[in-house]
Amino acid sequence: MGGSIGGAQDTIGPAAPPGAPASAFPSPTRPVADIVAPRWSDEDDRDDVGEFTRVVRLARIGRGQRVADIGAGDGYYVTRLSPLVGATGQVFGQDIIPDYLALLQQRVRREGLRNVQVVRGETHDPRLPTASVDVAIMIHMYHEIDQPFALLWNLATAMRPGGRLVILDLERPTFGHGTPPALLRCELAAVGYRQLSFTNTAPTEYVAIFAAPDSASRPTPAAITAALRSTPCRAPGDR
Repeated sequence: MGGSIGGAQDTIGPAAPPGAPASAFPSPTRPVADIVAPRWSDEDDRDDVGEFTRVVRLARIGRGQRVADIGAGDGYYVTRLSPLVGATGQVFGQDIIPDYLALLQQRVRREGLRNVQVVRGETHDPRLPTASVDVAIMIHMYHEIDQPFALLWNLATAMRPGGRLVILDLERPTFGHGTPPALLRCELAAVGYRQLSFTNTAPTEYVAIFAAPDSASRPTPAAITAALRSTPCRAPGDR
């Protein structure tokens, strides 16, 4: 990675060596939504309904924590997490789209966010440092992950002991930019994640929080493949 100027690195690259390859894991047996924009909706509208405050309260994010925003886009959560975790904390703003990463890095520099590292990941691997993350968040993007089992498995490597994954999504089919809760639970359980809480935050919106598996005791890629071959994760109504 490049050097650092004013708290933001010169170049945008991965923050860790490659993890397990996508080829070691099965693909999901459901549609994958297209990535269509660097943000979910207008930031003022999101602030007006208290989205960020609600998510960080449920996730128990606070000063000194290390938080990874997976699929950070142009930085709605990153810019609000930075002052929340403070100088003793760290925020990883991670994405896979070069244009989004450029927008995010420009914003980080413009706002002088010295505790933020912008990270280029891959569809199957967040490319975050080992044991570096207390809380990972996925905001309105889980349905866009085309290699969920590989991504979740590699994400576990980056999680610290007791680390949590926080997912905000809608109760819709994945092709409609949401994730049915039963499907979400199945896919995460296949990789060893354990649900801690599930909160309906709006009529069709939820925040689900999972404990990440210990990277040494999570199922192997071969075991995940065999289990899903026997019992695939399917959305309600799928045959």
